[in-house]
Amino acid sequence: MSARSSTVRAVNRLTGRWVEAAVAADGRTGTVLTAAGVWPLLALLADGAGGRARAELAGALGIPAGRAAGAARELLAALGRVRGLQAATGLWTRADLPLDPEWAAGLPEEAQGTLGGDPVADRVLLDEWAAARTGGLVDRMPVEPTADTRLVLASALALRLRWLRPFREWPGTMREGPWAGREVLRLLRTTSLLHRVRVAGTPAGPVTVLEVVGDGGVDVHLVLGAADAPAGQVLAGGIAAATRAVPSVDGFALPEGAPGPGLRVGVGAAYRPEPRLSVDTVAFSVDAEHDLLEHAGLFGLETARTRDAAGHFPGAVREPLLIDAGRQAAVARFHAKGFEAAAVTAFGAVGAGVLPPPPYRVRTIDVRFDRPFGFLAVQRSSRLVLAAGWVAEPLAYVAAEYEDEDWDEDEGWDDEE
Repeated sequence: MSARSSTVRAVNRLTGRWVEAAVAADGRTGTVLTAAGVWPLLALLADGAGGRARAELAGALGIPAGRAAGAARELLAALGRVRGLQAATGLWTRADLPLDPEWAAGLPEEAQGTLGGDPVADRVLLDEWAAARTGGLVDRMPVEPTADTRLVLASALALRLRWLRPFREWPGTMREGPWAGREVLRLLRTTSLLHRVRVAGTPAGPVTVLEVVGDGGVDVHLVLGAADAPAGQVLAGGIAAATRAVPSVDGFALPEGAPGPGLRVGVGAAYRPEPRLSVDTVAFSVDAEHDLLEHAGLFGLETARTRDAAGHFPGAVREPLLIDAGRQAAVARFHAKGFEAAAVTAFGAVGAGVLPPPPYRVRTIDVRFDRPFGFLAVQRSSRLVLAAGWVAEPLAYVAAEYEDEDWDEDEGWDDEE
């Protein structure tokens, strides 16, 4: 991926503001969102906007409006090169809407579409576009076109990651916390790479961040804060930590005891001399729909959504225009696949015989995500946050069934580096 660092920082700042606004403080509702899908379209609108609407859009973007179109095209091209990400963004207009030729020429082809004015036909058009761009994971665009709709701004995201090292899948009953008594699909793994877990100080208090490495340059960071910390602030703090905007301490340097939420650091007996990081988390599946106009000020659309005889986009269209719809549909799933054989093999090894006492004393870290937590999908080299979300409900063990066609069965698992 190649995008200017200033653009990446601007998108990440928008992501941080959005999660604080969209994630309920009590963390009881799961969600997923992607500012990386919305930001380019806001930038294209800013390029054609004028007056107060232009200033508001520039403020939301975090860059001057004059640079917005170029930054949008660059970011859209970069997103298209991210392996494992299917990001769909779209801008649809009525055929008789007189677009400014220069502005229209600067729009990416994949971001343009035409509305016919028939709500039913337009609904089919938008749904087909969403399904095609997300591999069917999002089969309905969350916008309702009407006969009066002149422009639609929409975004959809489907993110699929394959781990360099799989988790072992195991049914387990939660013993305490908000998930107590529930049988969930636990995901377990052990590594000697203690730097995969970090603790950062944030306005929401200490936040534990676990990095799970993907095979296509995108990693997932699980984020756990204090049980009583506002969920949106915890997730915003996780964004700052995962993108290195704030300092953090990795597992090699953490003090013994409980230095962060869900963490236990100590020294224990082992059969190998390497340190050990043991991870215990849960599988989850989250989907969400967002009405962007519910946070119009956040996205710089407060003025652009109002009626004005002179219009808000003189550099884009040659008639008065307002933004009457802006929505996003997003999906994220976190699970292991193809691990059943590895789990059986590991279980057999445990019962192989009586072993001598462990000869080593090593540093051990246990991290558990056994209550609501956040997650981030981050492009490794740029640190662009592709998706952010909150897990309010774990995947129940009985519901942990995945379609065989979702994954290539002949693909092997690589060791984590």
